Amino acid sequence: MKNIINLIVKDYENGQRVDQFISSNKKDMSRTRIKNLIIDKKLKINNETIDNPAKKINTNDNIEIEIPKAKRVSLKPYNLKLDIVYEDENLLIVNKPSKISMHPGAGEYDKTLVNALMYYDSKNLSNIGDEVRPGIVHRIDKDTSGLVVIAKNNSTHENLSKQFKEHSINRTYQALIWGKLKPQSGKIQTLITRSSKNRQLMEVGISKGKKAITNYKTLEVFENEKTPTFSFVECKLETGRTHQIRVHMSYKGNNILGDKKYKKKFKKFQNINSDLEKYILNLDRQFLHAKTIGFVHPITGRKLEFTIGPMTCDIVVDTSRISFTSITIHAPAIFFELCI
Repeated sequence: MKNIINLIVKDYENGQRVDQFISSNKKDMSRTRIKNLIIDKKLKINNETIDNPAKKINTNDNIEIEIPKAKRVSLKPYNLKLDIVYEDENLLIVNKPSKISMHPGAGEYDKTLVNALMYYDSKNLSNIGDEVRPGIVHRIDKDTSGLVVIAKNNSTHENLSKQFKEHSINRTYQALIWGKLKPQSGKIQTLITRSSKNRQLMEVGISKGKKAITNYKTLEVFENEKTPTFSFVECKLETGRTHQIRVHMSYKGNNILGDKKYKKKFKKFQNINSDLEKYILNLDRQFLHAKTIGFVHPITGRKLEFTIGPMTCDIVVDTSRISFTSITIHAPAIFFELCI
């Protein structure tokens, strides 16, 4: 038997986009899921199939949206030891290493966090989202390490998605950036939109985009006559836009060290070893870590907060390696250590 949601448009809802209308009436469904269902032709307005999420509705329109039966995905399990910070019957908190993608995608099909979750417990993952993303409620970038929450069932998934949508999740990151932020603590509030030059990148928008707010504070500044200046910073998100911290640090002129997509453009440093400069520009990960995640437990209603750390940062001159969490890169003349 099909699961059909029926809604009638009221006078005050006249003229709304249909995806916004459904989202406001079904608060347990994420906007992304609603949009995907519409695109997949699971929506009817007055018995007419509609696949445009931006379709405007009218008073007394009959809205029907079909919720398909959950599909059991077929993904290759990947035997990767998961760093599980917390687990109960409804969710997992995993400390994701860098260099691991969240889910299968272009060029990466079987060595992702999802594949590792399938190996760990394939029968207890939510399956209401994309078929290749069981359990995945939110994402962090491949080259970002840190905490992610995984849903074991659909009700947990929907509840957590709602909390992310409402920006009530507490998320704190730490990063090593070029230079010094001015001021050293503050709030960055902009619009963020797709780059007009490269659709795989994001940029600060002038008149279009989604509101993005990052609160930051400088934890420590590293200055030495033999090295460029770096700052160890903490960022707390009020919103969760794609690449938000990376875009905001780039916008301030203080790109994250090792970020290959939002690269630092800088003049030639004086009194710095050329090999060191080359190594810094060719680091194989970005120095960004998801340190803290906090939310209301979807079932118990308890407020939970998890932190990996405290993270510390030391820069020592005249040693021979660069390391970040579990990653070690050999290079001359400088040593970064961010240890958890």
